[in-house]
Amino acid sequence: MDDKLPSSPAEQRDDGPPCSRVLVTGALGNVGREVLRALAARGIAARAAVRSVERARAVLGPEADVVALDFLDARTFQPALAGCDALFLLRPPALSDVKPTLNRLVDVAVAGGIRHIVFLSVVGADMNKLLPHHAVERHLEQQSRTGWTLLRPGFFAQNLGHAYRRDIVEDGRIYVPAGKSSVAFVDVRDVAEVAARVFAAPRAHAGKAHTLTGPEHFTFLEVAETLTEALGIHVRYQSASMPGYLLHLARRGLPASQVLVQTVLHAGLRSGQAARVDPTLTRLLGRPGRTMRDYVHDHVSLWKTAPAAGRNPAPGSHAKEAR
Repeated sequence: MDDKLPSSPAEQRDDGPPCSRVLVTGALGNVGREVLRALAARGIAARAAVRSVERARAVLGPEADVVALDFLDARTFQPALAGCDALFLLRPPALSDVKPTLNRLVDVAVAGGIRHIVFLSVVGADMNKLLPHHAVERHLEQQSRTGWTLLRPGFFAQNLGHAYRRDIVEDGRIYVPAGKSSVAFVDVRDVAEVAARVFAAPRAHAGKAHTLTGPEHFTFLEVAETLTEALGIHVRYQSASMPGYLLHLARRGLPASQVLVQTVLHAGLRSGQAARVDPTLTRLLGRPGRTMRDYVHDHVSLWKTAPAAGRNPAPGSHAKEAR
């Protein structure tokens, strides 16, 4: 749902026209790239904040507005923000200590006159102090000179092509601690469009938190069946225990802080916390959001690879072309 949080004075004043230039953190990630596209579609200038300018130019093109920003080096904050009047803030997965990093960037942005900040949080961050997102939300709510909006998406459909991809491709399985519960997967493309709409009309969204889910919920068994049908290779769902999931992530080589955060994010799956479909996304977009099935059929090539040992084509199934 739309949560009305304690408002900042920015909500009470006329914020004027759309934001003119947005600094987009995490610009080379799944979310950041889609935010760049969504802003371009609305004619709002964007600057990609990245650790490696050379890599960003190779990916985004030589004409892209790119700047170096390292959350671990506060000296990069002010130069990156120069000339921007808005900030899209995203927490890198491996970063757990937000006080000297994300929160400090917020302080520099506010001091420099940034007009509006959109923070990509997660569902439940307002109540769960174990999540790093909680501290960033609280810090933003204390701002008195800058407008802000919190986006709280549920589980991304893109996890299937990113966080879960290796398990799907190498082991032919989805391995998460979800039991028989379902998830209202939300598509990053829709979340990015909401972010762009906020920057286009910041006053309308100032001081608000938007909970964003997809329009349907699916069990992971249904996800596995969808992948099996789309890929023509059998994909199974194996429910993990919480200790088993922790160990699995550690064996995958993830940093300890990322293992902990990712496990906490998955902790509520068994109790059905991720199953509720929220109408906010549909209302903000003026159309139904994309479903998990839409994402899979739009990105079949992500999982197209030689079958791993022990994996067999799904009986009677044929791979479908991406829509």
